[in-house]
Amino acid sequence: MGLAREELREALLRWGLQEVTDDALLVASELVTNAVRHAVAPRDREIETRYVRLARGVRVEVHDACPVRPVLKEAPYGDGGRGLWLVAAVADRWAVGERGGPGKRVWAEVSVKGEA
Repeated sequence: MGLAREELREALLRWGLQEVTDDALLVASELVTNAVRHAVAPRDREIETRYVRLARGVRVEVHDACPVRPVLKEAPYGDGGRGLWLVAAVADRWAVGERGGPGKRVWAEVSVKGEA
């Protein structure tokens, strides 16, 4: 997860989007953590991250080979279940979609505040 965060931090710096760094890193951490914990897939299938520059922000994508889609729980109780709640709270929007190959793509977009 450290590598994914560092790559995102560097991309945001190159793109002049330092204002969204904290929120984007939180989103990336939560999405990667969910993929590591919950994406049951063959060992030769890796989790992939992609960062797409938007006009005033970034789209954070996490791809994995598991077809099971994450679901935002009604209310997070106990020690788990807060990841997607955090993503939904800080991202402008998020969703789950198809990807080229088996599995899914979970993504979230984070924009400079007041400019979504």
